[in-house]
Amino acid sequence: MHWQDIVLSIGQYIFVIALLPSVFGKDKPALSSSLLTGTVLGVFSVVYATLGLWSSTVASILVTATWLLLAWQQYRKK
Repeated sequence: MHWQDIVLSIGQYIFVIALLPSVFGKDKPALSSSLLTGTVLGVFSVVYATLGLWSSTVASILVTATWLLLAWQQYRKK
């Protein structure tokens, strides 16, 4: 495992934790922002996988899923 994989993974897990208040709270980010962020992070997941950064891939998929969950919650709110 590369040290870069560890650093990227830890940072992404911190992002997931930081998003939890939005997931469980009333206030949600804009739908367009959530979709765009989730899409870009999904692309990052593929990039990490092709580089063999498996821990970062898993963490990035988790952050992607969290942003897409926020997008879904905002969509359902309307």
